[in-house]
Amino acid sequence: MLTGDPRADRVVPPSGAAARLTVFAAAAMAFLAVFALALSLATGRLADRWSEALAQGATIRISAAAGQMQAQTQRVLDILAVTPGVASARALDAAETRALLAPWFGADLPVETLPIPQLVELREDASGFDAEGLRLRLAAEVPGAALDDHARWRRPLVAAAERLRLLGLLSLGLIGGAAAAMVTLAARAALAANGQVIRVLRLIGARDAYIVRAFVRRFTLRTLGGASAGTALGVIAVASLPRADEAGAFLTGLGFSGTGWLWPLAIPPVAAIVAFWATREAALRTLRGVQ
Repeated sequence: MLTGDPRADRVVPPSGAAARLTVFAAAAMAFLAVFALALSLATGRLADRWSEALAQGATIRISAAAGQMQAQTQRVLDILAVTPGVASARALDAAETRALLAPWFGADLPVETLPIPQLVELREDASGFDAEGLRLRLAAEVPGAALDDHARWRRPLVAAAERLRLLGLLSLGLIGGAAAAMVTLAARAALAANGQVIRVLRLIGARDAYIVRAFVRRFTLRTLGGASAGTALGVIAVASLPRADEAGAFLTGLGFSGTGWLWPLAIPPVAAIVAFWATREAALRTLRGVQ
């Protein structure tokens, strides 16, 4: 089924510019498709991680005079202790506050002597808490306290990750379209180069379906081979990227995780299917114009 009729394969040149163009285009597009797929999957994981990290927590910022800070902090903790949906709450100590401010002000910031607001971290349970009701109660009983439920941070971050994932999927579609166009051009070039042979085959009774199958089979196998090589190189390149735990740089961790490594295996078959239909359509249209 894969090799087909050897005599029919003679219609298609086994080498030449069309063959090299098909293999190279398939390999290049598959290589790029691996990175587009890795971007889509990585941004999906990033959106889930950001959403989970910020969804179950909130922060209360307390601004008060030095003599009243301890009393207001304790009052906030008492309110949170009886607030439905709050699983736990604690006030950050000086060391934790210093660690939060270190990226901007350095690790030697004297937080004990500066008028820095007190932060209270709270974790909600599965049922969640009424953020608006808690804001109103804090405003009434502790005027210097302000609740931040991270919604204004979570929504833009998740939206940005979702747009990046959409961009990756759009890139996959453009790569598939470009691959189909390149295979179509290569098939038409091969058909044009063998126009005289096709006319002779028709004279001796060969059907168009016989000729089309020869071109489709040859170009599909070429695309499958090129896409397999490009996918293998792409997977190796993605595997060589720095992991997220090795450096804190932007876009570290771009790649596959767990069963996500199986997704690149779908690229060569999909490329072969695209080549099959692109070559078949190009061959049928070209043969209609051959007299």
